[in-house]
Amino acid sequence: MRKSVLAFAFVVFVPFAGANAGEMLSGSEIEEVVSGNTVSGSMMDGTAYTEFYADDGTIKGDGYTGEWSIDGDAMCFSYDGESVDCWNVSGSGDAINWVQDGEVAGTGMVTTGNPNDF
Repeated sequence: MRKSVLAFAFVVFVPFAGANAGEMLSGSEIEEVVSGNTVSGSMMDGTAYTEFYADDGTIKGDGYTGEWSIDGDAMCFSYDGESVDCWNVSGSGDAINWVQDGEVAGTGMVTTGNPNDF
């Protein structure tokens, strides 16, 4: 999520099983929400992103790839094949928050599938 790409406006509702506003998602809930879907949003530093999280653990963005995995109740990201950065996730409806150290550090909207054809 360190790469900056333009977010797109079309968002399709993706239900969050068992997640209420502000509720932290479990690892299985995170996987259910993101796997096979695209998340677009921005981090608190102003960095915009749009990423497709393939079922095989591949991250596909505009001109870059990475890997994602679930570790306990966190989603982990690696863009260079070496460093791994893990985030907790909270959400409701099609909106999610990326949380680190108990603070929201980014937001996103979930879109079904890979509409950008990454």
